[in-house]
Amino acid sequence: MAVLQRLTAPVALPCTPGFPVVRDAVLDVDDTGRIAFFGTASDAPATDAVVRPLPGLLMPGMVNTHCHTPMTLLRGMGGDLPLMPWLTEVMWPAEGLLTEEDVHAGMLAGCLDLLRTGCTTSVEMYFFTDALADAVRTAGSRAVLTPGIIAAPGWDRLGTWEQMRDDVSARIDARGVVPDDDGRIELGYGPHSAYTLPPGALESVAAAARERGALVHTHVAESRGEDTHVREAHGSVPAMLDAGGALGGRVLAAHSVHLSDDDIAVYARHGVAVAHCPGSNAKLAAGTARLLDLRRAGVRVGLGTDGPASCDDLDLWHQARLAGLMARVGADDAAALTAADVLLMGTADAAHAIGRDDLGALEAGRRADVVHVDTDDSAFVAPSDDAQLVSNLVWAGGSRLVHDVWVGGEQVIDAGEPTRADRRASLAAVRSISARLRGQV
Repeated sequence: MAVLQRLTAPVALPCTPGFPVVRDAVLDVDDTGRIAFFGTASDAPATDAVVRPLPGLLMPGMVNTHCHTPMTLLRGMGGDLPLMPWLTEVMWPAEGLLTEEDVHAGMLAGCLDLLRTGCTTSVEMYFFTDALADAVRTAGSRAVLTPGIIAAPGWDRLGTWEQMRDDVSARIDARGVVPDDDGRIELGYGPHSAYTLPPGALESVAAAARERGALVHTHVAESRGEDTHVREAHGSVPAMLDAGGALGGRVLAAHSVHLSDDDIAVYARHGVAVAHCPGSNAKLAAGTARLLDLRRAGVRVGLGTDGPASCDDLDLWHQARLAGLMARVGADDAAALTAADVLLMGTADAAHAIGRDDLGALEAGRRADVVHVDTDDSAFVAPSDDAQLVSNLVWAGGSRLVHDVWVGGEQVIDAGEPTRADRRASLAAVRSISARLRGQV
């Protein structure tokens, strides 16, 4: 493969095993949009490629393991309600008014927000799949699209849950789980939850996904009251899924707040991954997930923001800080999660959780999803010290210092601004739709 460009920087965090800090770093991008070389300048091969020297720090694009990005349109609606009233009285009625064009506008605006924070990939559960995919490509980001499959009141306007399942299957059968070589779009299944689907539905969806090697992305045990009938009949949602044979293959369980020791053991036994969303869990008073216990059991955990109507922003750095702080307080241990731990949960660990080991790290062969962070800021008081550099980045720096972003080797954020879409026009469209919705709900 031909090397098209070379990025250099004083320091890089590849987020690979051992969490090395690489000084005098070089990253080559080939003509397929993958990393051809990553390492120190002294080890770099000779090249005729265009060289772009960058000040500051390079790191991999972040991976958001659970989101409903088009809900940028609904940000702030019902913001002081518990989960179930918030869903049934505010969110679902408002979503019932959304058109395909609305969803496209919300997804595009959200993708631009994600990119500006250094998040290059998101796992999405929403509807109007074609609009989602087009918005992702317009923004230049990357997404795992798991179209929602649901059988709750009002959602029959989109068809039965069987039709929703079969639409995903038909799309994958026609073009594959990852339809294009650039890997910008991956398709999976998004059965909403045990409490919004009839008995046997989750098992049926899981079987279709296993047959195709696709991801199953679902909400599990988010709040205490959401699935009382399931708990009364089966003990827990994981126990029900286990008994029905729904946990084989690639399963990503969002939230997973209210788990017993047995539930965690079930996850570990079946290789179930968790999307940890501390901000949304806290805002909706859903509870605090047993993050440390999940990690000790060997369960793969990645960070998620949830939708911007429940978490309000799409800043994965904020979730990293919350995850670390809450884990430390819960364990009464200031070393329970380190700065490196929480950064990995937003990069390599998150990519591993969704089965995408082509993402989340700076390493030859992976996709060239790269973030350039400005270190010329008071957040960095000792950039020459490895440990302090990482600490400063996570606890004091974060998204406000993201300067440039590349996805598949293409620069999609330049000095904080999108290169492929007009951010201000996108914001105006979202505000117009939001005003219309407020007048209708």
